[in-house]
Amino acid sequence: MEIRGIRGAITVESNTREEILTATQELLVAILENNPSLKVEDLASGFFTCTQDLTAVYPARAARDMGWLDLPMLCAQEMNVEGSISKCIRVLLHWNTSISLEKIQHVYLRDAIRLRPDWANKNKKNGVLGGDL
Repeated sequence: MEIRGIRGAITVESNTREEILTATQELLVAILENNPSLKVEDLASGFFTCTQDLTAVYPARAARDMGWLDLPMLCAQEMNVEGSISKCIRVLLHWNTSISLEKIQHVYLRDAIRLRPDWANKNKKNGVLGGDL
């Protein structure tokens, strides 16, 4: 078994605790739905970042609220790159799995699709990936 990374990102409209937590949970649920063999107990860790305009709450709080109590998680501020996407939450989950890299489904929602359109449009399961910009 190897450790693989699953990436995901979502944007929010405003810097509120409720919106950040709701969006983060939406993202994590979509990752689980699009990777049906993924079990939370198979995750080694989770790493979240937020753009500098999101300060109301740590996005890992949303995972804790979903019951991910034993998973080590870390939150950090995303680099502030000129012209980059705003109000964005990103996640990198480290997954202990034998699944090949090509079969992992990365999830990009809302305006975050712009970050990796190649991954966002790769597989559209349950209508949560892809879409027009």
